[in-house]
Amino acid sequence: MDASSKALKQVGNVTIAAALTGCVCVALSFARAEIPAVAWDSMPIGAAPPNFEFRLTGRGSPGRWTVVGDESAVAGRAIEQVSTDATDYRFPLAIYTEGEAKNLDMTIRFKAISGKVDRAGGLAVRLVSPNDYYVVRANALENNVRFYRVVKGNREQLQGADVPVAANEWHLLGLRAEGDKFTILFNGRVLFTAVDRAIAGPGKIALWTKADSVTRFDRPVIQALP
Repeated sequence: MDASSKALKQVGNVTIAAALTGCVCVALSFARAEIPAVAWDSMPIGAAPPNFEFRLTGRGSPGRWTVVGDESAVAGRAIEQVSTDATDYRFPLAIYTEGEAKNLDMTIRFKAISGKVDRAGGLAVRLVSPNDYYVVRANALENNVRFYRVVKGNREQLQGADVPVAANEWHLLGLRAEGDKFTILFNGRVLFTAVDRAIAGPGKIALWTKADSVTRFDRPVIQALP
């Protein structure tokens, strides 16, 4: 059992029940956060994921996002960013267009498939534009997790930790946003917290990669916070 499987077990019946009942538990979590459920089980393999908008922070070509079959994913499919444009300051975004939230507790599984410049995957929250958001990301080349704010396209690290991030394995990445406090989790363990007030209102959520990272993402789980 890999680290992400252990972490998934820790989240209890939410993920298990979602797999058995067609996203019911995940739908409830999203609804409480004022973000409707991603219809993960019905996403057509080989097509772009529905209800996502594909944008870019920085330079280079836009990302290419597609639904792929993956037997190790919860519902047998995942969203993958497949472009290998190696531009360094290039951050493809898959922005979920349905609803927004300010305070939330979100986890998602990701698998870093390949990349020579970077091999990373991340979650963006409070996204008000492709150039303004917070993002937590894990990098399998650097073996670390970092938390950034992005304002007017300029990325600034707020906090980070060095941890093993194996390529081609599922990991669980988590971000709890509550007012000006952000708590970052990796494989079910709290890594660090950060405090920032730059983006104080609600925004959308997004999947995030960097440079030539080919990365897969599995079903997110979101819980609303007061």
